[in-house]
Amino acid sequence: MVKILLIEDNEEILENTAEILRLANYEVTTAKNGKSGYEQALKSSPDLIICDIMMPELDGYGFLYLMNKNEQLQKTPFIFLTAKTNREDLRKGMEMGADDYITKPFTELELLNAIETRLQKINHYRDNAFTKGENLSFNQINDKESIALLTDSGDIMNYPKNQQVYSEGDYPRCLYYIHSGKARAYRTSDSGKELTTTLYKPGDFLGYKALLGETTYKESTETLENSEIGIIKKEKFNQLIYEHKAIARQFVKILANNITEKEDQLIDLAYYSLRKRVANTILRLLKKYKAENQDEFTIHISRENMAQMAGTATESLIRTLSDFKNENLIETKAGMVKVLDKEKLQQMVN
Repeated sequence: MVKILLIEDNEEILENTAEILRLANYEVTTAKNGKSGYEQALKSSPDLIICDIMMPELDGYGFLYLMNKNEQLQKTPFIFLTAKTNREDLRKGMEMGADDYITKPFTELELLNAIETRLQKINHYRDNAFTKGENLSFNQINDKESIALLTDSGDIMNYPKNQQVYSEGDYPRCLYYIHSGKARAYRTSDSGKELTTTLYKPGDFLGYKALLGETTYKESTETLENSEIGIIKKEKFNQLIYEHKAIARQFVKILANNITEKEDQLIDLAYYSLRKRVANTILRLLKKYKAENQDEFTIHISRENMAQMAGTATESLIRTLSDFKNENLIETKAGMVKVLDKEKLQQMVN
């Protein structure tokens, strides 16, 4: 029988939720605060933990912190049960290692579905590891399988346009993966001026340099449109990196490509004229975001972000875009840039 530890300081919610779980044929142990819950977890080794956030003595965040430090508990599926619905609170919990959130009030179906999903995911991972042979599969999976293994290890959160994913100076707790949408990384100078350093599209990882280097983030990252972003726990990422040669190899390739892009960008900023920098910025966007089967390329991007990429003032960028439009190189309208003549833009930067 699956063992569930339920930690909740509200006695009515605790009793009602425990009753629902027992009716669903789960073995349930309970605790009324994080401190006693942690002691209970060490004693009973539950298969899954459901925990409130706001509790006396030790809150949910404190409990999760202790849980992540304990080898016996750190791989146990963990669900927050909370009335907190603020996006920052949700993100904090996911970055700390929570697998899911159930917000109060909740239905019986929401509760049981969340538990079943978590248990199925952990069982799927264990079954695959057992079937393939844990050590053998780590060294024999190919590059495509390695990325799938990594991206399937996290949970997906919805980020609205212009939502910050992480901030410069923060310590990393997760690896991020873009399932859909677009994002950018940027740095801020002492004078407050922003410079876009990297563009991200679906399939790209974010924040890996800080994780690999065990340093703080050297730049901030925000979404450019509504996006779905996977969050992979730092512990899981480190485990996969060290145990899967194919995953480590993939990130060596990513880092090498990233260095080459940065070198090209620095040369662009140092030696190109304004027209060349703007043309090259448009071509970089096209290269990054144009789909293989797409005949025409259109990008929605703010003039401020585009100016930061080109290393120029917004007013200068707007004037240059206007010149390009008059020369029938591009078409512009309400934040949109459509490439009409890629060849001439390419000739301009060559």
